[in-house]
Parts: sequence; structure tokens; C-alpha cells
Amino acid sequence: MAAPLSDGERRKQISVRGIAGLGDVAEVRKSFNRHLHFTLVKDRNVATPRDYYFALAHTVRDHLVGRWIRTQQHYYERDPKRIYYLSLEFYMGRTLQNTMVNLGLQNTCDEAIYQLGLDLEELEEIEEDAGLGNGGLGRLAACFLDSMATLGLAAYGYGIRYEFGIFNQKIVDGWQVEEADDWLRYGNPWEKARPEYMLPVHFYGRVDHTPAGVKWVDTQVVLAMPYDTPVPGYKNNTVNTMRLWSAKAPNDFNLQEFNVGDYIEAVLDRNLAENISRVLYPNDNFFEGKELRLKQEYFVVAATLQDIIRRFKSSKFGCRDPVRTCFETFPDKVAIQLNDTHPALSIPELMRILVDVEKVDWDKAWEITKRTCAYTNHTVLPEALERWPVYMFEKLLPRHLEIIYALNQMHLDRVAALYPGDVDRLRRMSVIEEGDCKRINMAHLCVIGSHAVNGVARIHSDIVKNSVFKDFYELEPEKFQNKTNGITPRRWLLLCNPGLADVIAEKIGEDFVTDLSQLRKLLDFVNNETFIRDVAKVKQENKLKFAAYLEEQYKVKINPSSMFDVQVKRIHEYKRQLLNCLHAITLYNRIRSDPSKSFVPRTIMIGGKAAPGYHMAKMIIKLITSIGEVINNDPYVGDKLKVIFLENYRVSLAEKVIPAADLSQQISTAGTEASGTGNMKFMVNGALTIGTMDGANVEMAEEAGEENLFIFGMRVEDVEALDRQGYNAQEYYERLPELKQAVDQISSGFFSPRDPNCFKDIVNMLMHHDRFKVFADYEAYIKCQGQVDQLFMNPREWTKKVIKNIACSGKFSSDRTITEYAREIWGVEPSATKIPPPNLPRD
Repeated sequence: MAAPLSDGERRKQISVRGIAGLGDVAEVRKSFNRHLHFTLVKDRNVATPRDYYFALAHTVRDHLVGRWIRTQQHYYERDPKRIYYLSLEFYMGRTLQNTMVNLGLQNTCDEAIYQLGLDLEELEEIEEDAGLGNGGLGRLAACFLDSMATLGLAAYGYGIRYEFGIFNQKIVDGWQVEEADDWLRYGNPWEKARPEYMLPVHFYGRVDHTPAGVKWVDTQVVLAMPYDTPVPGYKNNTVNTMRLWSAKAPNDFNLQEFNVGDYIEAVLDRNLAENISRVLYPNDNFFEGKELRLKQEYFVVAATLQDIIRRFKSSKFGCRDPVRTCFETFPDKVAIQLNDTHPALSIPELMRILVDVEKVDWDKAWEITKRTCAYTNHTVLPEALERWPVYMFEKLLPRHLEIIYALNQMHLDRVAALYPGDVDRLRRMSVIEEGDCKRINMAHLCVIGSHAVNGVARIHSDIVKNSVFKDFYELEPEKFQNKTNGITPRRWLLLCNPGLADVIAEKIGEDFVTDLSQLRKLLDFVNNETFIRDVAKVKQENKLKFAAYLEEQYKVKINPSSMFDVQVKRIHEYKRQLLNCLHAITLYNRIRSDPSKSFVPRTIMIGGKAAPGYHMAKMIIKLITSIGEVINNDPYVGDKLKVIFLENYRVSLAEKVIPAADLSQQISTAGTEASGTGNMKFMVNGALTIGTMDGANVEMAEEAGEENLFIFGMRVEDVEALDRQGYNAQEYYERLPELKQAVDQISSGFFSPRDPNCFKDIVNMLMHHDRFKVFADYEAYIKCQGQVDQLFMNPREWTKKVIKNIACSGKFSSDRTITEYAREIWGVEPSATKIPPPNLPRD
């Protein structure tokens, strides 16, 4: 008789292998049915469309989990160097369609859902965007996660699970009104809470210097609860993890000595601790020094670093020590990338853990910290730089303040030794800014605490080296690098523009999806009549579809044969939506002065959110809607010109508007837009760009040829020259009659008859303190727009330029960007290895 099985042997029956779905239509239908009944507890008589969406989401998620578990197991066994991408924002958008695309399940699900009498696209529209970001920086983090998984890197995204993401924007009487984004209201099928990995985070308290070392005591504790979201690579069975922390009060919160009698009050006060992860700060390119924001920044850093160190210690080859205290190999096993200065506290926090907790020697700890951390700079605007008051640190993070002082002293001693007597250089380079209110310059902290510092487009990295961090560059030039941003071609081509992806695949095969440089092969088809016709046809279909969406959602009728002229991005003075407005008014005046003349019809669409406290940005929205009100209701204009404000611009709306655009507006003042990534999305989706030589536009023009973009206006050198000379708006106003007419109309109340003074702040800014020199580029811009009109009247030549742009957009894949980070900053190689799927044996 066979020996009875041990518990361990019996447990081998607990395995995903026998139950992993194969992903055929019948299995998807069955799984959908099972989830509708057993997960959602509904039958078809009472199920709502939302129930059907959740049933499908759970069905698709089932196909992730086997691969997810396997990927993590694979990393545990191989113990590769792990990449930790720390960001306060991950602007993920919707997950369902992206997961189907990356798992190769889209056609199967489409068919299964169709067979059940449902419409896949309708279900996809029910999903809420995960709006945990403001704009470019947060969306970049999301594209990077997709690329890191597709390139087989052992990478983790770490951030905050905000209960409320970026606000929903409503337009009421032409003004922006904010509404809370309760995106978790119906639950989130893509996340898995991990209470077993909950960690404590300390605030406040005081520092004790004892003979046994430094202790941070009498602190208040908040718990960090991790929620994991799977991040699938493209058809390689790799599924990485994005771990977002949620704040929880400990059970003894406020029930200590000082609150003896008031149990109810104490329990209600738990909200104070849990507010840390309540809401995303809605500022883009602007620093607001609020204590809650500093708490958020430390919260994500403290929880993440504990997690990183736990994983380092428990990894198979992490340490041979019985007590696991050798941190020598830490930088060989861990890379921490700081997405802007928001997670800068990683530097003093890692020092605190190494020195105070793990008892590593100070100099050794500093070497480990610098070799581990790297910093990405995202902006050169002074108002965006984080400068925290010292008094806030004193109260909230007293030990970190001591560490920062010590690091700064070390740094300044080194500078003083190299530049004796240069006190001004010491002042410029200090991490601590002296003044009425002493401040900590977080960018300086990042530069001294990192082994690599990068900008996000070549022109931006040059500005970083030659102006923002000039002194630091002179000290350590080898630290400074460029990593031009990119976008994931999975979401931004395959998912949002399947028609174009198909037309491309017909000509060059499907490999471009993971190697976007292959789009260059399309240059062979620039003069191919069939291809020209196919590309134009896809664009027209996308325009018709978007026009129908606009009519359905916003009740606005637009002319689908007009030029779709699109500027979508956060509303900010430096992005110069006002220049776009002046062009719209100028076109309007030209039509009015000669209605019988033939005009190239345009639909000008502007979309984007304004930070709730940014008065000028909100005025700009009101101006756009007011201009639209006048132009769209003027019978002389007809459908020659429309001005539409796209309400509540977000990732899921970008996926609809970008494939439909003919013209992409990237018109920031040269030297202000670090990179831009919307510009890249438009390029790969077959829009032509009108833009300044700023950010990644410079490299786009280099790749495609400047003659294939509409480049206008001042270059960085011209802007600097104008600054030295002194910018005088009045001079342009008096010299250019069309500009004067437009400005006078805004100022006289032509666009705001019920409140003639409505736009006085805008006019006053433009005339007297416009940092971004709108008028200086007006003439060149209007002239360039005339060239756009000329080309648009020749559809064949227009489409040839479109094909050249698509063919030359390969550089702007985030796969290329991440490959450069991996090799030049993190010291790891992307891997093409495909992990076996869950239904096959592991080796």
C-alpha cells in the first residue's frame, strides 16, 4: 500500500495550473457568466451595464493573476536588480482595454461579449479613469510602467492610492467648476489589498542622541496599507506590480493618555490620520507648500523604503549574513528613480534607516544612498521648484532635518575646498536657503544625493546643465544626462487607433508594436497611392467618430471635413492657450471682413484643466468659452470656423481626440516646456504639428525634418536676447493691426457683452507683465497658420507629410526611453525572455 501523502505533498494540488483559462471564446463566456453570478451576485434580469463591465473586468483579471504570481516567483528565483519608480502621480486612465491588448485577448473578448448580446465598447466606456495624476509627469510614469513590463525589467511603481484623483471639470456659464472624483465609488476590480504587508510610518516626535545611537521618539504613527495593481507587459507573460499606499489610523489612535474619556471623539479623529491619502493635489508645475502635501511625500517614501529593504533582505541572494546587515550590495540589487523632487525624502530617509536603524557607518551609508538614487528633473519654472520651510520639517520630521543639515555641511565643505573664498557659490549651491523663512531646496538635495540627474528632452537637459544646476554641473559633469521622454505605443497607437495600426501592419508587419523604430520602413510608401488613401481614410473615420461623440456628449455639431485643430494640455500661461485664442479671433475677424472669400474650414478644439487656485488659468478657460459663444453663433461664419472647449480632458478623452486630430498645437515659449508628451502622441497618430522649438518638438523636427512640421517663433536664444533687451508688449500691439483689433475686442467686452470688464486681468497681463511673451510670437504664428491652411487644401501633400511624421516617430516610444534609463542609469539590461504562461510547466 502506498505511503499516505504528507500535508506538503497534498498541498501541491493547490495550483493555478489546472484552472488557468486558455483564453478561447467559450471559456471567456463561461467565466463572464460565473463572475456575473458568483462575484456580482446578479442574473441577467437585474444586471446593469455596470455589472456586465465588472463581470468582464474580473474575467480579464483572471488571465492576469497566474502570470502575475509567476512573474514575481521568477524574480524571487533569479534575484535580479530591482527598479523602484517612485512617483506621487500615476495617471493610469482605464485598465480593461489595455489589459486585453497586452494579453492578446481583445478579439476573443469582443467575440464572446458579442455572442452574449452585449457591446464591448459600451462596457469599456463604463470604467472610471484612474486619475491619480495631473498631466505629463503622472502619465509618463504610467507609460514607463508599461514599457518596463514589456522590456522584462523587475520593476515596481510606488505611489499613493488617492481616494480622490484629479477633479472632474464641469463648465458652467463658461467657467470651470471642480467636482470631486469619487473614482472608487463602485470599487476597483484591478487592485488587490495586501493588509499582510501593512507598515508603520512615523511623524512628529523628537530626536534623542544616546550613546547607543540616535533615536526618533514620541512619534505619531500612521499605517500604510498597500494595494497592488498588475502591470502587464505586451504579450510576454510578464506582469509587474504597481503598489499604492493608503493611510490607515492604528487601532489605538488617539486612545492614549490625553484622550482618556472621549472614546467617540478619538474614533472620529481617525479621519485626521487617514486624510493623508484622501486627495491628489491638483497643481501642475506649481509648488504649494502645504503640510498635508509634505506628509504625503514622506508617507509614500517611508512605506516604500521599508518595503524595498524588506524585499532586499529576504531575497534569495540579498545577503549571506545570518542577520542580513550587509548593505554593501544594496546598490547592486536596488535602483530608486525619483520622479521629480516629490519623493526626494527618499535620500534622508534611506540615510536614516542605514545609519540609525541598521547601524551602517555614515560615509558608507552616504555612498550607498548616492549609488542607489537617481533624479529626474521635470521643469525649469521657478514657481514649480519645491522649497519647504525649515520650521515645517522641525515639527514634522525632526530627524530628517538633522540629516539634511549634516549632508549639506558635508557638501558645502567640499565646495569650499574646491572654490576657496567663493561665498556666493556656497550660497547658490546650499540645500538650505537663508532668508526671512529658511527653506530646504529639494532639487539641490536630489542632485547631491543621486548618482545621475536627467532632464526629459535634449534642449531641457541642456538648460538644466547650463542654467538651473549650472554650479552642480561644473562640480560633477558626469552626473548629468538626458533621457528624452516617450509614450507607450500599446495605449497610444494600438489601443486608441486600431484602424491606423492595421494599415501600418499591412505594410510592415506587427513588430513595430515593441520596436517602434520599424515605422521608418513606412518611408518607402510615402508616394504609394493606396497607402496615402488608406491613411487619409482612417483619419476621416476617426474624425467622423469623434464628431459623433461630441454631438452625443456635448450636443455640439461640427463639420467633420473641417481641419481639426487641437490643443489639449493643462491650462497654463507658459503653454500659451492665449496665443491660440488670438489666432481664433484673427480668423474670425478675417471671415467677418469678407464673408464671401473662401476659407479653409477649421474646428479649433482646446481642452485641459486649470488648477483650482490658478486665477489666470481659469480666466483663460472663460475666454475660450466666450470666444466660442460668439463665433459659433455668428451666422456670417457658418461652419467655416468653430471654437470648442473640450470639457474634462483626461486620459480616456485623449484616446478619442488624438486619433481624430489634423493639427497638433505645441506652442509654449521656447525654453519653458521640459519635453511634452502629447506632442508625440499626435505625431504617431497622424496629426501635423505647429509648434515652437521647445521641449521634444526640437527632436521631432530633427527626426522628421523641419520642413515636415510647422515650426515658428523665437528660439531659446531669441527669448534670452529679448529678456536682455526688455520685452515691450505695447510695441507689438501698436505695430500689428490684427493683434490690436483682437486685444481691443477682448478688452472692450466684445466677447463678454454682459460683463465688459470680464477679461481686464488677461489684457493687463498680456500688455504689462507677460512672462511668456505671447505678442512676440503672434506675427510668426499667424503667418505659419497660413501655411497650414495652404497645405490642408492639398489633401494628398498633407497626407504625405502625415506619413513622413508617423514614419519618423519611432524614437518617441517609451520603450526606447526606458532602455536608456536601464543601461545608462540603473545598470540593467532589458530582457526578451518570455516567462511560460500559467497553463504550461514553469521550465
